[in-house]
Amino acid sequence: MTTILLVLLAAALALAAVRVLRVLRAELQALRSESARQLAERNGEVDRRLEAMTATMDRRLETATKTTSAIHQQLGRLGQANAEILARANDLKKLEQALRPPKARGGFGELLLGNLLRDRLPQGAYELQYGFRTGERVDAVIRVERLVPIDAKFPLDNFERLADAETDDERLLHERAFSRDLRNHVDAIAQKYIRPDEGTYDFALMYLPSEGVYYELVGGKTGALLQYAHDKRVFPVSPTTFTSQLQVIALGLKGMQIEQRAHEVMAYVAQLQGDFARFRDDFQVVGKHIGNAQSRFAEAEKRLDRLDTKLERAAETEAEIQPGAVAQELPRALDAA
Repeated sequence: MTTILLVLLAAALALAAVRVLRVLRAELQALRSESARQLAERNGEVDRRLEAMTATMDRRLETATKTTSAIHQQLGRLGQANAEILARANDLKKLEQALRPPKARGGFGELLLGNLLRDRLPQGAYELQYGFRTGERVDAVIRVERLVPIDAKFPLDNFERLADAETDDERLLHERAFSRDLRNHVDAIAQKYIRPDEGTYDFALMYLPSEGVYYELVGGKTGALLQYAHDKRVFPVSPTTFTSQLQVIALGLKGMQIEQRAHEVMAYVAQLQGDFARFRDDFQVVGKHIGNAQSRFAEAEKRLDRLDTKLERAAETEAEIQPGAVAQELPRALDAA
């Protein structure tokens, strides 16, 4: 009996084990299928992300390549610009060396002054190298109502030493030298070119081609020189300030031309008014003559009518009057008419 129970129990256990094994296999298969599906989805998502990342990286690489190419081009242009700057710097050095002699600087200042006048004023409003009766020649004059003398000065040597001074003593020394140069130029302009008896105004302009020299004169420690120049009736100008003054002068010249044209027009109108008055007088005289002729014509016409009437009456009575009497009556009728 016990043996039978044991056999039955073993069979039941075996059957249960088979069932459990089948369930485990089914669940395992389901897990495998689910894992495979999820893995496939993850792989697809990873592939999509990789493709997106790859496209993004490609775009960024392309942008980086373009940026790098643009940087190389800009670097090339910068290199070219640097080369041009170096060339200009060398040209400036050559110009600086060429302007070392005072005569060369003076000629350069006169050239700049002439170009400035030529660009801003009409041809007949200025004259270069204007000569006075004393034999002195000023660099330029502007013709307004009188002459405005302009002389170019370029005191560069002591100005450069002043700008390069490293100590106060050196600066003071070069300030005195710079001041002395400018005073000499102011005195020379005042003595040579301010000549009201020869048609100039009672002042002159000193053209300084360098803005640095001008501002050192006006606003530096040597600013007292500006008052000294004004006392001498010499007014310093720089390229910037002189350009603005020339614009005002050009406008003034245009105004003077307009005023002159207005005077010419008024004179012409006055001439026309006189011509019209003379024409009106002549017209009135002609009108009087025409009126007299018209009255004479009317009187003659009346006399002709009276004569015609008398002739008709004479014709009607010819049968009653003798031929001799008619010949005597006709002259009397003519005289009466």
